[in-house]
Amino acid sequence: MMFQERTYRNLISTQGLVPYRVVVKETDLMVYTETNLIDETKELLLEQRGYLEAYITSHPVFARTLVPWQLDGPAPAIIVDMVKAGRNAGVGPMAAVAGAIAEQVGLGLLKLTDQVIVENGGDVFIKTNSAPTVGIFAGNSPLSLRIGIRLKGNAKPLAVCTSSGNVGHSLSLGTADAVCVVADSCSIADAAATSIGNLVGSPADIENAIGAGRKMNALTGVVVIVEDKVGMWGDLEIVSLKDTIRPLQDPKKG
Repeated sequence: MMFQERTYRNLISTQGLVPYRVVVKETDLMVYTETNLIDETKELLLEQRGYLEAYITSHPVFARTLVPWQLDGPAPAIIVDMVKAGRNAGVGPMAAVAGAIAEQVGLGLLKLTDQVIVENGGDVFIKTNSAPTVGIFAGNSPLSLRIGIRLKGNAKPLAVCTSSGNVGHSLSLGTADAVCVVADSCSIADAAATSIGNLVGSPADIENAIGAGRKMNALTGVVVIVEDKVGMWGDLEIVSLKDTIRPLQDPKKG
C-alpha cells in the first residue's frame, strides 16, 4: 500500500508536549512526548510493523478476514492484542491495527518518557499527567470538531479511537460520520469503533449502535455522530472545543 497524505487529524490538547510526525509506508503517526524522540519512535514503529508484516506473510488470510481470528500458536504482542480486540468486538483483527500500532509504540515510548500521546489516523494512545481533551473529527457533520472528550487524569494509559464511514481509508460498512470509543486499550477501542460503526446506516440507527457498544467488554464510553445527531453513553465529559484546544502545530516529519 502507498502512503496517503493526511487531510485531517483529531485535535488534541497537548499540555506543552513536543509534537512530531513519523511516517513509515502507510502508517502516519502524530506523536507528543516531553522531549523529541523522533528517532526512537521510528525504531519502535519499524519494529511493530515488522512483527505485523511477518505474521501476515505466514498467515495471509489474517489481513483479509472480517471475522474474529483464531491464534494457532505463539505470536507477537501486537498480534495477540489485535486478535483479542477483534474477538471482543466480533470483527476481523485488522479492524484493530491502527490502534494496536499506536498502543505498542506508545508503550515503548513510556520507557523513555513519562508522558506520551500517539495518534494514528484518529486512534489515540494517551498517557499524560493532566486531563487531556480530544476533539472528535466527524467529516462534513456540523458537529465535527465542535465537541470533544475531556479525559480524567489517570496514572495508566487511555485510548480514544474514532471510526468513520465517510472519512479516511479504513474499511467501514456503515455511514456514521464518527464513532468514538474510549477504553483502557487502544486496540480494543479501535475494533469496537469499527464494529459499532458498521451498524450505522442513518441517524435512526444511533440508539441501536450505542446499545451494541454497551454490551461490549472493556469500554468506558461511546459517542456516535451522524449528520447533526449525536448519541453517547458512558463515563464521559463532553466539552465544547471553543477556546479549548488549538490546531496541531506544524511538526517535523520523520
